[in-house]
Amino acid sequence: QVQLVESGGGLVQPGGSLTLSCAASGTVSSVHTLGWYRQSPGQEREYVAASTTAGRLDYEDSVKDRFTVYYDNAKNMVYLWMNDLRLEDTAVYYCYAYADQPLWRTFWGQGTQVTVSS
Repeated sequence: QVQLVESGGGLVQPGGSLTLSCAASGTVSSVHTLGWYRQSPGQEREYVAASTTAGRLDYEDSVKDRFTVYYDNAKNMVYLWMNDLRLEDTAVYYCYAYADQPLWRTFWGQGTQVTVSS
């Protein structure tokens, strides 16, 4: 099992910045990818960004030039630095881990709210 705990959400004005953190624990050695999804009210959960434990990064197109994902394997932490936030970035952000347990499965954190509003 892999446990994930997010922190760092909050209220920010348009154009502002925010950093989300996610602490992974449990069988972290089995993890291949750590990253973030988000979900707005009435919308499906959507992919945001991810990092493999080897350091390969990937982003959804709308955040590519504004967000940065980083996995600190020494601390078992994954971060999402968000810059130039927009109203449409408002959502609950979920940390996820994709791990070989040995069957491949996805683990989720409880989510943290990000609200972009003036």
